[in-house]
Amino acid sequence: MNFDFTQEQQMLHKMIREFADEVVAPGADERDKNKRFPVEIMQQMAALNLLGLPFPEEYGGAGADTVSFAIVVEELSRACASTGITYSAHISLGGAPIHLFGSEAQKQQYLTRLCTGESLGAFGLTEPNAGSDAGGTRTTAVQEGETWVLNGAKCFITNASYAKFLALTAVTDKEKGTHGITAFIVPTDAPGFTVIDNYEKLGLHSSNTTELVLDQVRVTDEHILGKRGEGFKQFLITLDGGRIGIGAMAVGIAQAAYDKALKYARQRTAFGQAISKFQAIQFKLADMAMQIELARNMVYKAAWLKDNGRPFTKEAAMAKLYASEIAMAATHQAIQIHGGYGYMREYQVERLFRDARLLEIGEGTSEILRMVIARQIGC
Repeated sequence: MNFDFTQEQQMLHKMIREFADEVVAPGADERDKNKRFPVEIMQQMAALNLLGLPFPEEYGGAGADTVSFAIVVEELSRACASTGITYSAHISLGGAPIHLFGSEAQKQQYLTRLCTGESLGAFGLTEPNAGSDAGGTRTTAVQEGETWVLNGAKCFITNASYAKFLALTAVTDKEKGTHGITAFIVPTDAPGFTVIDNYEKLGLHSSNTTELVLDQVRVTDEHILGKRGEGFKQFLITLDGGRIGIGAMAVGIAQAAYDKALKYARQRTAFGQAISKFQAIQFKLADMAMQIELARNMVYKAAWLKDNGRPFTKEAAMAKLYASEIAMAATHQAIQIHGGYGYMREYQVERLFRDARLLEIGEGTSEILRMVIARQIGC
């Protein structure tokens, strides 16, 4: 076993930590309060060649690995979870399906634009009546001559307002069940395609979460991603990688909560001494430190398995499940350690608490992930 980062990963870690502390963190509270998308930050990340980090250099990427991707997501999320999820979704949901399943022509046309930051990446899967049951997709694609006509709606889609195109799923062969779902790459400016950004959310206020409405949207065979009828299989593979990103995001949020709680506990006095001297507080912080360390190890193990071409579905599910639940626990206890101040915006842990809540829902609820793990262990 080797738990050290490579030299390249160490350099990346140093760079992105400084970027997160100096560029991302200072405006995080203001962006959260005003629900302002981090446009400038994403532009700066494009200039640093981070938006194509794990994709091949021939498409404008940096040719890095999944561990490097996890490093960046963790550090961004430690500073601002909205920025972390924007980046994670761009890579793992927007770029990954095109990289994994796209033709050479599609990679040249679409993946290169994601790597350069010309477009942000998004993925249209969830629907009002097809969330955890993604096989219940109701968006349809009907072939008419040389075109496909798409009708339907998607919800809770990240980054779509800033995407020039995105992959989405639609039913092409209803009688085939999940084998009748196909993925299409659809331009967001296509006639009949509407992106609606009006959600009022609990947290992640400066991330972009939208509805998509498709009304007689027309595309051609050239817009099919991969093969007809393989959309369901494709998004299951896509979500495996995405769960590594959500796990890394959870670790970053938990780390931020722990750091703030530890600092506060050392400074705050009660009954004549710092509250960090009381066993009740020490045990909370000890549990947080332990859980964060274990979650981080699981996230990076899943990333390492992926990078080495090994099966990682089970490990990615475990990493996402455990990390998201300890993020909720860590932010909860961080507020408790801060007491009344933890309930106030000024101390930031309430923002971390609100942001963490999505992680037990998005890209596989905790319940669905337990089902995934159960199948993987042979139940």
